[in-house]
Amino acid sequence: MPTKEEKQRAARVEKRRAAQEAASASTSEQTNPKRTEKEHENYNPVNMLNQTQHKGLATAVFGLLMCKLSILVVAKHPLPFIKESTPTTQELWKILALFYYPLLYYPLLACGSLQSRVGYVLGSLLSWTHFAVLVWQKSDCPRTPEIYKYHSLLSSFPQMGCLAFLSFQYPLLLFKNFNTESQTNASEDLKSSYYKDYVRKILRKPVKSSLSPETPNLQSRLKTLLSGYIYKPEDDFRFPLKVAISSVVAFVTVYQVALLLVVQVVPVLQKMRAGVKEDIVYLLAGFGVVLSESKAEVVELVRYYFWVVEVCYISALTLSCLVTLTMLMRSMVLHRLNLQGLYRGDIYAVYNCQRSIRPSRPALVCWMSFTSYQSAFVCLGMLIQTVVFFICLLWFVFLILFPVLYGRHLFAFRILQAMWPLWLTLCLAGILQHVAAKFAFLKKDGGTRDLDNRHALFLLTYLLFPVNVLVGFLVALWRMVITSLYNIIHFSRLDISLLNRAVESFDPGYRCYAHYLKVEVSQSHPVMKAFCSLLLQSQHLEEAVAQRIQDAEEGIQLVQQDKKKTKLSKSRVARARWWLLFTLVNNPSLVASRKHFQCQSAEAFYNGTLNRDNKGSEKKPDKAEA
Repeated sequence: MPTKEEKQRAARVEKRRAAQEAASASTSEQTNPKRTEKEHENYNPVNMLNQTQHKGLATAVFGLLMCKLSILVVAKHPLPFIKESTPTTQELWKILALFYYPLLYYPLLACGSLQSRVGYVLGSLLSWTHFAVLVWQKSDCPRTPEIYKYHSLLSSFPQMGCLAFLSFQYPLLLFKNFNTESQTNASEDLKSSYYKDYVRKILRKPVKSSLSPETPNLQSRLKTLLSGYIYKPEDDFRFPLKVAISSVVAFVTVYQVALLLVVQVVPVLQKMRAGVKEDIVYLLAGFGVVLSESKAEVVELVRYYFWVVEVCYISALTLSCLVTLTMLMRSMVLHRLNLQGLYRGDIYAVYNCQRSIRPSRPALVCWMSFTSYQSAFVCLGMLIQTVVFFICLLWFVFLILFPVLYGRHLFAFRILQAMWPLWLTLCLAGILQHVAAKFAFLKKDGGTRDLDNRHALFLLTYLLFPVNVLVGFLVALWRMVITSLYNIIHFSRLDISLLNRAVESFDPGYRCYAHYLKVEVSQSHPVMKAFCSLLLQSQHLEEAVAQRIQDAEEGIQLVQQDKKKTKLSKSRVARARWWLLFTLVNNPSLVASRKHFQCQSAEAFYNGTLNRDNKGSEKKPDKAEA
């Protein structure tokens, strides 16, 4: 049991410690104002796109802007306070609206950037106001005369979802702030353990599997293929804020474009089908098309064909949405792989040549426009896919399916029937070449393959030259179809180039993505963030050690066991810092961040890594000349 004197001494130590902490805090704020500004830099209302900000708030606000932009394209009155406009001034009002709506929703984003109770209260009030006004407008007037009567209501559903999320998230952040008595932050900052966990993972020894490699079966191959198109979150990796915003905006774009394509075409087809009358018989007869002798049957057939066209269009649009969503999921998987590769310094896994991972003028421009480009590419890609899929489905239904089912309009089959000798010749020539190559022109000798019957091979090559020219035309058409379909399907993706690897820099979409990665990796590298976190932590540890020395002078002694733990923890910290410093020095992605190496020439780097033999190689010619 401590004596009365020991209790009094401990009380005096605690009082003196509290007084010294208060005095040191006040003096540090007075003598080092830059440090205070640095601490409050993340809580700036214009710091909304920093990695320390809440991702949900930023993605919701950008989703609101995308919803407004999709409505703005087809709106007759782009601004809410202007009800009458001429065709000349309408375009000017639309240009003004491009700047009005970002200013309108900026307070919703700025309130979250403050990361304080005042900001959360203001954000809650603003989000509730916007949500209440939008719900009141749509419930009071759900129909509009523009395009389709319910288009305005249907297009506002994502907008309602974003505002509902903000209306729920801001009070939740305020509630957490009151409970924890500290700043609440859903993103990773220097105080978060995300960066330290990432460094621990890359420094962990890989587990060697003792199992022998086996040939994967069909089930494992399908599982691997599907895993490449299904994004699964990982605990040790988090997407940058810009990528999260781009993904949400892309999904909102898919909904808005699909809705616009439906309301623009489907009601027109329904009106055309309902307006078919007996006059259509004379119109078809003028083109030499006689569907039936009965006028009533002709009317029913035409209406049925219009219904088939409508089904083909909706099917093409649905297929386009599924393809676009699949490509977006695949892009998210490749985003993670590319970022992880650049974090490791594997530059050639992403780029086809040596690149310096540092910000530049074009890189910053591409970083600013990455999200906008992604939504624009998705919009145009869906439009092209819908048109192409619609034409392909119409050809399949009216040229193949209907003739087979009903025995009418056998145009395609008659053409194929008239050219059957040519198709038979081409097929036999292809079969002959494959059979001869397998059984006559290849021989196995000692487990290896070699050519055989060379004279017959040369003779058959000469005789089949004219036939292979015709086969080449068919292969060229097939190549054109496959290339077109591949480019159309992957048009909305920025993470891959639609051009050859050697000329991929001429692809503006991929060029934007490549420059975006430079800025993102150079500014949010987990190893660099972990190093900065350790520097801040070491400063606090030094202050704690100084305080312990002062307490020891007052008579408070530590137990021997605590000393052993302190020594053990110091050795672990030193070892971890050494590994972190080794990674910082040798990681190619961080070479450009060190000021000492920024003056080096491009020849001094190989795959982003400093070429330490470069100086020696430059001095050798001088010695030879001497």
